[in-house]
Amino acid sequence: MPTPTKGPRLGGGPAHERLMLANLAAALFTHKSIKTTETKAKRLRPVAERLITFAKRGDLHSRRRVMRTIGDTSVVHELFTEIAPLVAEREGGYTRITKLGFRKGDNASMVQIELVLEPVTPKVKKSKPAAAETPVVAEETAPEVEAEEPATEAAPEAEAVEAEAEVVEAEKTDEK
Repeated sequence: MPTPTKGPRLGGGPAHERLMLANLAAALFTHKSIKTTETKAKRLRPVAERLITFAKRGDLHSRRRVMRTIGDTSVVHELFTEIAPLVAEREGGYTRITKLGFRKGDNASMVQIELVLEPVTPKVKKSKPAAAETPVVAEETAPEVEAEEPATEAAPEAEAVEAEAEVVEAEKTDEK
């Protein structure tokens, strides 16, 4: 669990804060989404994400480390068997905090913290156009073909490479 911050600790001492965050994490893993104050949710996020990271490892040591924080074996079992496989491809950001408004009694900012269980869509990296790379390759192969031509006359492969080189050279002159 991250080191407790200095100053007020959510209305109690450090032990009370640790127990409250453990109970909030257990409720989050049980219900997949909970409604709480913004301050508690912001304090809960690193704790919950760290526990999910341990669950993704899935070994006995990780299970025991999660058991140190959450004492309920059924919640830990659910975390390791149901939640961890759903976020296996995700590299972080397992929780989402959405603001809901203010509580009527004390005007505290209320949020909904939920687990992000949707599958990850990989980002497509933009690459350079293939046409820009093709002339470089054709220029390198063209001299080798010319060197091999006298030794092997009328090789069909050499003629194909030669035709490609001519097309590339024609494109270069058109571009200029």
